This record gives sequence, structure tokens and C-alpha cells, in this order.
Amino acid sequence: MKNDVVYAGFWIRLVASILDTLFLALPVGIFIYFLSDGNWFDFSQYQQNISYAMSGNAQKALASQPKTSTGWELVFQLSVLLTTLLFWKRWRGATPGKKIVHVKVVDAKTFQDINNKQAIIRSVGYIASTLTFLAGFFMAAFREDKRGLHDLIAGTAVIYDLEQKR
Repeated sequence: MKNDVVYAGFWIRLVASILDTLFLALPVGIFIYFLSDGNWFDFSQYQQNISYAMSGNAQKALASQPKTSTGWELVFQLSVLLTTLLFWKRWRGATPGKKIVHVKVVDAKTFQDINNKQAIIRSVGYIASTLTFLAGFFMAAFREDKRGLHDLIAGTAVIYDLEQKR
């Protein structure tokens, strides 16, 4: 099995992440925004900040940050986590973005499907990858096994799904 493994590199994982944002996080976010009756965050302040930034007044845009509801933000984050876990279970380690680019998350040693514990640890591991000024994500570009910090923490790897490509 190990000879058949092709690790997914940084760029294909980035594409999958962007697609997941479009097809998974954005719809969940829109749903949560309307569920909160617009109380999750002040969308008008985001629009104002974009206008400031587009007109070259980045300092004013940064000075007035929108107010967000911590409770609704937590609901959003947990909803994305649960949705991701459901996709990983249903599609054997893939989210919509990973499915489109033919990659999946597997156990780093056995290359079998990940378990719920690994899925949760990997998702929480994104925090560590982010808090290292994204270095945890960029690790995948430089390691032979293309694993990011969150993969190392969870004992996972992202590989090409060769069966799906056939």
C-alpha cells in the first residue's frame, strides 16, 4: 500500500481549502448569519471597512473593527466542524474541496480512514497551524510527506485518492 501512496502537496491542498470555503463554510456561514437574525456580525461595518481599504485608507479601516457575537461565532465554528466531520465520515476522509481535487485525509501510518478522534484533533490542530503565523500550513510545502502541523498533531496525512481518479 505504501508504494501506491502519493502525498498531496501544499498547492493542491490550498485549492481544496479554497473550494471547501466556497462549498462548505460559506453556506454554513450564510445559514448562521440568517439564523442569528444578523446578530452574528455587523455586516455594514465590514462593507464600510472594505470601502475605506479600497479608497486607500487602510488605517481607518483597521481602526474600526466590526463587532461580532462570540456566541454566534462559536455556533459557526462548531457547525463547520460538525459538517466537516460528517463529510469525512460520508466521503471517507474527504470534504467537497478534497473530493473535487481527488485527495483525502488518512491515518499517517496505516493509510486507512481516520477515526473521529483524529478528525477532531486535526480540526483543532488548525488553530495551532494558524497561530504559528500559518507556518503549520506551510510545513506541507517543505516536508517529504507533505504533512502540516495539524497532520502531525493528529497522526494524519493527505494523499491522492487514486481509486477516485480511476
